[in-house]
Amino acid sequence: MNQAVITSSDQKTAKVNLLDFDRQGLRDFFTQIGEKPYRAEQVMKWIYHDLEDNFENMTDVGKALRAKLTEVCYIGAPKTLLDKVATDGTHKWLLGMDSGNAIETVYIPEPTRGTLCVSSQIGCALNCSFCSTGAQGFNRNLSTAEIIGQVWVAAKYLGNVTHQNRRITNVVMMGMGEPLANFDNVLKAMRLMRDDLGFGLAAKRVTLSTAGMVPLIDQLSDAIDVSLAVSLHAANDDLRTELMPINKRYPIADLLAACQRWIARKPRTSITFEYTLMKGINDQPEHARQLIKLMRKLPTCKVNLIPFNPFPGTQFKRSDADDIHAFQTQLLNAGVLTMLRRTRGDDIDAACGQLAGQVTDRTRRSADIRKRQDEGTLHAI
Repeated sequence: MNQAVITSSDQKTAKVNLLDFDRQGLRDFFTQIGEKPYRAEQVMKWIYHDLEDNFENMTDVGKALRAKLTEVCYIGAPKTLLDKVATDGTHKWLLGMDSGNAIETVYIPEPTRGTLCVSSQIGCALNCSFCSTGAQGFNRNLSTAEIIGQVWVAAKYLGNVTHQNRRITNVVMMGMGEPLANFDNVLKAMRLMRDDLGFGLAAKRVTLSTAGMVPLIDQLSDAIDVSLAVSLHAANDDLRTELMPINKRYPIADLLAACQRWIARKPRTSITFEYTLMKGINDQPEHARQLIKLMRKLPTCKVNLIPFNPFPGTQFKRSDADDIHAFQTQLLNAGVLTMLRRTRGDDIDAACGQLAGQVTDRTRRSADIRKRQDEGTLHAI
């Protein structure tokens, strides 16, 4: 039986958090406590459609079962420590974890949709040099409850009603952490996002973003039908390795091959390649030509250009507006479908690459990065 990560009061220490189970896991749990499996689906609907965390309010669940559930389990979403709203309507929650840690979750409202950016880890172990999360170091993976609990908290706050008033129309696993490094828990959470008794989102509306963990890209394509985004940020191995150390293990050729396998398995889908533009680093015409050459191997895919979002301590700078426009134009003229992401929430540090939370670093990454920044060697590219 999958035990929840305990983050709150002593009375819950011996109890199971129901947010840790996908539908099959919840059915199995109900069987283990001597109940009919279909009762799990009744309770699941209360949890995700009605956003109810009090068993006593589940009116179509028998009194005896409500009493049993109160004894053996609970519904525990992360606790909100702080919430901020940017001038453009972007909303960021700081959610408390254990041992003084915290993660960040961001909601981006737009006229035709609302996108929730969800974290998968406390910190990140990949050490990408241009990302605020990487500078915080790494503590641990989030549990399924802590991942889906972010959606639950946001849905509750926003008044989201599954299949009716959808304030959250899209979920992107693009927050703190590398989602594929927490594969099992992220997979269960995404199943809950997609499940009709969960948040009921279509496959194209749940997106996982990865820095390029090649074997797990293949594993993901077999396990669930969701959309894929790949953090590329450079189109040659030397530069990408400097920006993203994971490229040493999974170089661009291996990454593109995995993407080609993904498309072969899911021919009606596309992959989005994320490319953060940094001044003088990866924003010149030769960089665009390299990217065009790569994209010709995946003609149905698209590029999402992201102006760099600064954070305290970084030596990187956002590309000039003229260089961003020229880079996009060069790709478009070559027939590469290219979008430019509008920066949202940067006045509350909620923009792409700025999420940091509060991380008790077990990797000592933070001190190492500060030392490299002081020495001026952080981005000698």
